Amino acid sequence: MVNAKRDDNRITTLLATLNSDGITPQLVYINPSNHGVAIDDDTIGSGTATTNSKRDDNRVTTLWGVSSADGVTPVAIWADSNGKLLINSN
Repeated sequence: MVNAKRDDNRITTLLATLNSDGITPQLVYINPSNHGVAIDDDTIGSGTATTNSKRDDNRVTTLWGVSSADGVTPVAIWADSNGKLLINSN
């Protein structure tokens, strides 16, 4: 398991949920040259359902969003094992 990194003010970095198991927190990577988020476009997450935000060993939670279908249901934000957020811009 990975743990969120912290800056000099103890603010944590982003964690997403690993798409391959739906449980493991995964660091979200950023390009240090242009500050862009690393993504894998036109992909989907796994079929693994998760009902609660996962936490690293320091109790830092993973990222969640709200379902675009109903505007209410919490949905885990997936990343692959390379730290790329999984998105579908189509």
